[in-house]
Amino acid sequence: MAVDDYVHVWEPATEPGAPTVLLLHGTGADEHDLLPLGRALAPGAALLSPRGRVDENGMNRWFRRLREGVFDVDDLIERTDHLAAWIEEAIEAYALSPERLVVSGFSNGANTGAALLLLHPGVVSGAALFAAGAPLQGREPDPVDLSGTKVFLGSGVADPITTIDQARLLGSQLEERGAQVTEREHPGGHQLAPDVLAQARSWFSESGF
Repeated sequence: MAVDDYVHVWEPATEPGAPTVLLLHGTGADEHDLLPLGRALAPGAALLSPRGRVDENGMNRWFRRLREGVFDVDDLIERTDHLAAWIEEAIEAYALSPERLVVSGFSNGANTGAALLLLHPGVVSGAALFAAGAPLQGREPDPVDLSGTKVFLGSGVADPITTIDQARLLGSQLEERGAQVTEREHPGGHQLAPDVLAQARSWFSESGF
């Protein structure tokens, strides 16, 4: 495992002592897609943005799916393990502090961020996830300890891809394991709503990463 195992963008912090935001893009995007999100969430933070290694008909993803909305959970687990190992390499290569590393993602990337929390507690200190659902579909996550982990979940009540039930289930799974979860819902669908982004930015600022 090496830091160049994933094509990625690294932008050092522009503010002294700023945290690092790990950005995980959605299906069909790449390592550049969420850089504006990272800058909006945490101005001055360092940004680490890798590209998913699954090719689905020319679209980048983080793990395979069997069809729309149905994940290949075994593949998700294996690839999340690989991503977690890469994050450890990136922490060493870029001299990062795990206590100040926050993952943020949209859709497929948000589901992967949720899987990181549930499968590899401690690899990041927090998460701001948008359009995320319970990633292990039908499997109960292990009873890991997420106490001290701060999580923001932004979800659309009318989302046809990540249903609000799945989003709320993720929130419950994280809270049951001790995470401090802030859930914000908007009336729209599979999108990052501007008002939810504004709430996430306030949450990030107040969380003290």
